[in-house]
Amino acid sequence: MRITTVGLDADDTLWHNETIFRLTQDRLREMLADFADRDTTNAKLAEVEKRNLRLYGYGVKGFTLSMIETAMELTQGEPPGRLIADILAAGREMLSEPVEPLPGVDHALAELSEAGYRLVLITKGDLLHQEQKLAASGLGDLFAAVEIVSEKDASTYSRVFDRYGSGAAEAVMCGNSMRSDILPALEAGCWGAYIPYHITWAHEVAEPPGEHPRFAELKSISELPAWVGSLT
Repeated sequence: MRITTVGLDADDTLWHNETIFRLTQDRLREMLADFADRDTTNAKLAEVEKRNLRLYGYGVKGFTLSMIETAMELTQGEPPGRLIADILAAGREMLSEPVEPLPGVDHALAELSEAGYRLVLITKGDLLHQEQKLAASGLGDLFAAVEIVSEKDASTYSRVFDRYGSGAAEAVMCGNSMRSDILPALEAGCWGAYIPYHITWAHEVAEPPGEHPRFAELKSISELPAWVGSLT
C-alpha cells in the first residue's frame, strides 16, 4: 500500500488557536464577575456554544456570538454599560491575532512535499478567517489543495481524498482532534496520525481508537514525515 496524500488539520496542528480562545474566555469571566462565578460562566458558555454549533458553525465569529448570548443570559437580558461592546472588541482582537506556526511545522511540511506527497489542508471554521490565517502562516504554497468544511465526518474525508488524491485508503490524516481529525478519518479508511495539543476544546475530546492498525499517536509533527514514509 502506498501513501499518496497527506491531509492536515490547521488550528492547533499547524498553528496556535485554542490558547487564544481560552485567553478570551478568561476575559469574559472577568467581564461577568459581578454576575457569575468562574464555573458558572464556563458552564453557561459551553452550553450556549454547543447549542449554537449547528447555527453558527466553528470559529471566532460564532464564538463571539455565543459569548454575547452567555452575557445576556447571565445578566437576565440587562447587560451593564459597554459589556456587549467589550465582548465584540474581544472577538475582533481574536480575528487579528498573529499566526504563529507550531515548532517544526514548516520543516515537516517541506519534507513531506519534497518526498512527493500531495498535501491537503482540511479544516473547520470561518472561511475568510481560515484563508487569512493560512496566508499569514507562510505555509500556503506547500498545499496542493485547501478544504474549509462545516464538519469533519467520514464522508468529508472520502470526498476530499477522492477529489485530491487516490482515495482514503492511500491517505493519511493528521490532526490534534481525536473527534474530528482521527476517528472519522479512520472510519473512511485513512491512516490517522494524532498529534496532541496541550489543551483541547471540550467539544473535540473523544476516546482513542485503541489498537487500530491504521492509527498512531506522535509526539510532534516533526515525527510525521518518517512515520508516513514507513507506511509506503
